[in-house]
Amino acid sequence: MSLLPEGQTVESAMSGGARERGRIVVGVDGSESSKEALRWAVCQAELTDSAVYAVTAWEYPPLYGSIGWIDAPQELAGDIKGAASRALDDAVKEAVPPEQMARVRCGLAYGTPAAVLLDQARGGDLLVVGSHGHGGFAGALLGSVGRHCARHAPCPVVVVRR
Repeated sequence: MSLLPEGQTVESAMSGGARERGRIVVGVDGSESSKEALRWAVCQAELTDSAVYAVTAWEYPPLYGSIGWIDAPQELAGDIKGAASRALDDAVKEAVPPEQMARVRCGLAYGTPAAVLLDQARGGDLLVVGSHGHGGFAGALLGSVGRHCARHAPCPVVVVRR
């Protein structure tokens, strides 16, 4: 598995040469729905001879103290980023068949999931996200990365339901 350097988007990865393959960006957070999205993306990539870019977002958790919202200690960055990296690696190992592993590139990016996915999708042919299944009023209350990506993505979006 080769990694996109931190902060590099699919668009910038493609800018170095001629575009010979399609690019499918998939959001992976370790959940079952994101693993299902990754499986779907790999199957689609095989059909279209595309590469899959599995992307995980990470950020500092919001903390609330006696003086209100405060920044998380910088020492947590390594732990949080490491946990995100392990979740991505574990999801890829679980969801991608060994014979398809060469098709998959993995990358971590700092930021909220929707913002990271929209950024990474620039220059991609397709953005794939999982759905946690929040529908109706609960979905409207909670918001949705998939819904946000479907409205704002620079390419077609597939939301995979479990």
